[in-house]
Amino acid sequence: MEKKEYPEQEDSGFSPEENPEIPADLEALFSEADAVLEPEPPEGPSPDPLEHDRLTAPELGDEITADESAMAWHGMTHPSEPEPPFDLSILDDPDLDETEPVPDEEVLPEPAEQETGDTADSGDGYDIAYDDGYTDAEAPEEPLPEEPLPEEPAPVRERPVRKGRPRRKKGEGLFGLPHILSTAVWLCIVLAIGVTLGRMLWVCAADVLAFGRTDRSVTITIYQSDTIDDITEKLHRAGLIKYPSLFKLYASLAVDEGEIQPGIWDLNTLYDYHALVNMMSASSTREVVKVTIPEGYTCRQIFDLLEENKVATAIDLKSYASDGELSEYWFLDGVERSSGYCLEGFLFPDTYEFYKNSTPREALEKMLDNFEVKFSEELQGQIVSLNAHISDMMRGDGRSEEYIAEHQFDVHDVVIVASMIEKETAGNDESPTIASVIYNRLFRWGSTPAYLNIDASVIYALDGKTDLTAEDLKVDSPYNTYTHTGLTPGAISNPGLASIKAALNPAASDYYFYVLDPAQGVHHFSTTYEEHEAFIATLE
Repeated sequence: MEKKEYPEQEDSGFSPEENPEIPADLEALFSEADAVLEPEPPEGPSPDPLEHDRLTAPELGDEITADESAMAWHGMTHPSEPEPPFDLSILDDPDLDETEPVPDEEVLPEPAEQETGDTADSGDGYDIAYDDGYTDAEAPEEPLPEEPLPEEPAPVRERPVRKGRPRRKKGEGLFGLPHILSTAVWLCIVLAIGVTLGRMLWVCAADVLAFGRTDRSVTITIYQSDTIDDITEKLHRAGLIKYPSLFKLYASLAVDEGEIQPGIWDLNTLYDYHALVNMMSASSTREVVKVTIPEGYTCRQIFDLLEENKVATAIDLKSYASDGELSEYWFLDGVERSSGYCLEGFLFPDTYEFYKNSTPREALEKMLDNFEVKFSEELQGQIVSLNAHISDMMRGDGRSEEYIAEHQFDVHDVVIVASMIEKETAGNDESPTIASVIYNRLFRWGSTPAYLNIDASVIYALDGKTDLTAEDLKVDSPYNTYTHTGLTPGAISNPGLASIKAALNPAASDYYFYVLDPAQGVHHFSTTYEEHEAFIATLE
């Protein structure tokens, strides 16, 4: 047995030559230890150092062969046989489940690197690791190989799902239905929509063109303040239209602003939309109506009468009288246009020819123009003579010149007196005498005007109530001549020409009282209160 030569180690302390302190007999001991620990290597080529570590002695001579039965069971080929080519047609198989997992190729685990310490090359193919400071006799025992851990199953890789719309089967259409059935569904939908639209068009056309209606006359009133919504609602309530929204749509497209005029319109259910608008517009044929306004009518009564004759509505007349634009009239100077009856006394009673559905301005100015004509320059000149007459009356009653100057009459005062005469007189023959009683009470009663005690003024304050009671005579109103002295704030009626002339030319009398004689139908006049009471006693 050859003596094993160890590589030189620095400062190992084991060489007897370098360490003379070690006894010589130890060299024989080292030789015996080498013989035990290192057997002679076998003849032939040196084995792989890795196989030396993995295989035990009995396995070195065994030959590892392929397990043919196992390979046949798993469909594998023998290593010596060539691998068959991969069939690409399997990817187009419709029965192939796209989500079936495809196993990855089996990958054998790589051997872990063997951890080694400092190695010593023996020169015969074997590497032995030693820790510094150990001899072969003192080297630790080689640990037993560990049991290999069970291998984890290889991860299953799923074939990626193809993107895009899923493949539709042949012969399928909408909602997966067959093409014939889906076509029938589409046809039914189109047919239902067409029938619905056609029915809606027919219903709308029937209302616009007034198909299938009965012949019936209807009268509606349109006010100046009415909007298109108000007009549409009135037409709907009267049965002239069926669908208000449809009419408003028609009006927004085919009717100009202001084309529908206020008024009282005679319409018919047979009128279509165009005829309805045309009949309520200024372009329609204007019918003339003759209206007679009695003397002594109030503004309220005149407005109602004009509405009855379809000239204009009472509401529009009243509204326009208070703040509407009128032509300039000399007799309206100083008149406060604050109420609907501010024109009281100036709407001259007469017989007029009005257009039906005239504007409020047309109707009012027709009556105001007539007053201007009737109150001529001659009558205007008589105001001067009237003031001279009442001034003499006031001087005879002891009034001062300042007082006289402040109580000169103008056209408004004349109209107020004329309106009282109109309501109190029983005939034109006694009108100047009624006027004399009024002026005597105003300017010959004493230092202050007397109470006129005219029932007609109280009736006016009570909006036309005629059956007066004792409580009515106490009503708190500037028009109550039982509680307020002097003239009323305005006229109480619209007097005729005879009453106006009587107010300008009163009779000369000493009368201060009058009372109606029912048997004669005229008034009885008295100078003193006692005479007046005595005559009343005869009537009981």
